[in-house]
Amino acid sequence: MHVSQIASAYAHPAPSDAGRWVAQWLGFDVLVDLGWYVSTAHPDEPSLRVDFVAHDHDTWSQESERVAGAMLALVVDDVDAQHERCAAGGVDVLMAPRSEPWGQRRTQLRGPAGLLVELVQAVPPDPVWLAEQGLA
Repeated sequence: MHVSQIASAYAHPAPSDAGRWVAQWLGFDVLVDLGWYVSTAHPDEPSLRVDFVAHDHDTWSQESERVAGAMLALVVDDVDAQHERCAAGGVDVLMAPRSEPWGQRRTQLRGPAGLLVELVQAVPPDPVWLAEQGLA
């Protein structure tokens, strides 16, 4: 299977608001805003898409279930700078930046309609932790 693009679509009560949030805080461009459907893409890599669909629109299959526990994770160059920018702008920070032994520095934000947004930066992993996991 050849995949030329990946997008995640989230049900939202106000897709236009969600699209504006992703544009303002995550740097995506709004490509299409039909009110009930919004498509965004990252300007550096247009094949990276985040879309929102009205949660009650008939494009959602009647057989689909609502996914709980969804997270949108984005790898960024500087987690601390993004955290500071978002916190200063009033974004609800759910987890302050912290470094993990497996080689990530991360922060978590409350996104549109409670979507968990995680910003991640690669950092050197802890060699002791790697050895304990059998990964060294």
